Amino acid sequence: MTRHLGRSLVIAVILGWTFVPPAEGLGPQTRDVPDIGFFFETVSEEKDASEQALQQIGSMWRDSYAALILDLARVFQVRRDSLSMVQRLMGFLQEQTNQRFGNDLDRWREWVWSLPDEPHPEYVLFKGILYSAIDPRMRSFFPEDAPTRIRLDEVDWGGVGVNGIPPLNFPEHLSASEAQYLKDSNVVFGLSVNGEARAYPKRILAWYEMARDRLGGLEITIVYCTLCGTAIPYDNRLEGRVYRFGTSGLLYRSNKLMFDEESKSLWSSLEGKPVIGSLVGSGLRLRSLPVVTTTWGEWKEEHPDTKVLSLDTGHERDYSEGAAYRDYFSTDQLMFPVSKRDRRLKNKDEVLVMLPGTASDEKSQGMPLAISAKFLKKRRLYQTRTAGQDIIVVTSREGANRVYGAQGERFERRVSDGRIEDDRGRIWRVTEEALVLESDSETRLPRLSAQRAFWFGWYAPFPTTRLIK
Repeated sequence: MTRHLGRSLVIAVILGWTFVPPAEGLGPQTRDVPDIGFFFETVSEEKDASEQALQQIGSMWRDSYAALILDLARVFQVRRDSLSMVQRLMGFLQEQTNQRFGNDLDRWREWVWSLPDEPHPEYVLFKGILYSAIDPRMRSFFPEDAPTRIRLDEVDWGGVGVNGIPPLNFPEHLSASEAQYLKDSNVVFGLSVNGEARAYPKRILAWYEMARDRLGGLEITIVYCTLCGTAIPYDNRLEGRVYRFGTSGLLYRSNKLMFDEESKSLWSSLEGKPVIGSLVGSGLRLRSLPVVTTTWGEWKEEHPDTKVLSLDTGHERDYSEGAAYRDYFSTDQLMFPVSKRDRRLKNKDEVLVMLPGTASDEKSQGMPLAISAKFLKKRRLYQTRTAGQDIIVVTSREGANRVYGAQGERFERRVSDGRIEDDRGRIWRVTEEALVLESDSETRLPRLSAQRAFWFGWYAPFPTTRLIK
């Protein structure tokens, strides 16, 4: 992607724009803020021009400007012929900050993230120009003066362009009996909407990270963040409109940022909220649907009428179990650094997670919740309180977790995989929509939205999480 950059990033990124002194440049015209044009000129292949730009930046230096230098180095480090350029930038940072991290970009970024969030006033514009060198469509994600909810210095390029990992668009489905390619032990993400059940095999979804589909009369988007191990189905309807989403090619704290096709705002895939762009502050939040991570054998036994994705996706991939991201899943190492980590669990230990506001129909106050999947496998009936209400977590023999609002009921034991007993001896059936009282099917306890995640991938964006392990 970057091999097509010309003499300097300036020429390649901004159509016909070449570096202009600050009096006529792109950035803010103040004496103590360097024009963003100087930052782009630092990567000029003309060493004199680069050094002059560094001198100008240095004369007005603030440590928060290191983020812009690191963004440039991050993009250029993929070019073998740019090693000297990256070294020049790192040497400049050492002189300005007295930090000694050499060419270790990860350590430099961790240091920047430890600083107060006081970005260059034109950082949004800078991001858009820089990332448009990777893919011109990324420019629209960073309109000048766009409002933001997250630190811009933690927005990172994921290594691909816009929809470079292509979403599955309304894919083909098979009946359970037709899906001969699946083994009972294969991992699937299962959901049921208005009585219609469907399974999304991990071995397929991991190649696409997003599937747009219709289920139970709804148009939905299933967002799978491979890096953070989270699959979340969203209802695309918001305030009478249907939103269509794509993959931006960008990350925030190793979590996928998606975008809506109309406004080009960037959205958190974990929260279902816009975080950069014109929709920030709109109050919009996608409704997440309950999903379960389970095995194909267990899902089809519980839902014999289920549909499942076909291998006929229109793309050529190795869809064998575990083929996608095999090396990444096989270790506890991260592919991208994050600013916040917690050692109470290993990075990629799985946790069941919930956000405040998803534990009821009304917005709730409280901390995000994470419960160790290993903890729940030993306690297949577990009751706790979060976001202002009691919840009951029911775990199947295969380790699939479903969460329900307990609404004051207390549960004592499992009668069978599909039935549990409360402290009054009453039996409740476990269904995808609710816990249903066997003696009165009108009495129901609603299913709540929850999903699995890697511990690091959840903790990084939500460091106030309450962990149960």
